[in-house]
Amino acid sequence: MRENRIKRKLANGEVTTVIEGFHSPDILDYIGSLHCFDGAWIETEHGPYDFADIPDLSRACDLWGMTPVVRVNQITPGVIYRTLDVGAQGIIMPHVNNADEARQVVDASQFHPLGQRGMFGSRQGYGDPDYLKKANDETLVVIMIEDIAAVEELDDILKVDGIDVFFVAPGDMSQSMGLLGQPFHPDVTAVMDDVIKRTTAAGRTPGTLATLETIDHYIDQGAKFIMTGWQAWLIEGAKDFMAKIPKS
Repeated sequence: MRENRIKRKLANGEVTTVIEGFHSPDILDYIGSLHCFDGAWIETEHGPYDFADIPDLSRACDLWGMTPVVRVNQITPGVIYRTLDVGAQGIIMPHVNNADEARQVVDASQFHPLGQRGMFGSRQGYGDPDYLKKANDETLVVIMIEDIAAVEELDDILKVDGIDVFFVAPGDMSQSMGLLGQPFHPDVTAVMDDVIKRTTAAGRTPGTLATLETIDHYIDQGAKFIMTGWQAWLIEGAKDFMAKIPKS
């Protein structure tokens, strides 16, 4: 069974990196060859991907030892464990707003004794007769703290066992605070910092989205699971290139 690189590094207290974007297997295969990122964020909450796409996307990650983590779109057991069945090594659950919802995520993503994940194999377990006994150790569980309602319940959420990362996100957080489209508003940034500090103080692992401008800040705050996207780099690179083209 393949090792989950992100889980191993987090267990050692290291900072991990995950690359987000509307990937294809070919893009992930190329990104893997750069040997930069620990994992790939595969997006099924938004965008075009579905269960049939996950096997090839995750296989491309497997070629380079990257951890394929999939953001699903609802706290539904079948959605969670089917995502793991077809090749994900981790799931990311958006909009977890209380401890009960956090426990539901764990229950659906982990086998006994940690949960009640539906009994089935996985593409990640091909050729390993002990997959069911090893799966929990190689399955990453990330929940997203992205609503102000979750911040108000954070102390109880942080007590839920079986969660590897508590990921605070600015986009929906800003909307839930009445600051639609202002993810870098000082009030939103203050909430983000507060969640990371409280998560670290509770002995749990925080994560967040970071850019070139914010990564130093969030690592200093204690974030260990860093997601970033390649789209901004493409946009800036394209602008720099086109700026050198003579204009008629």
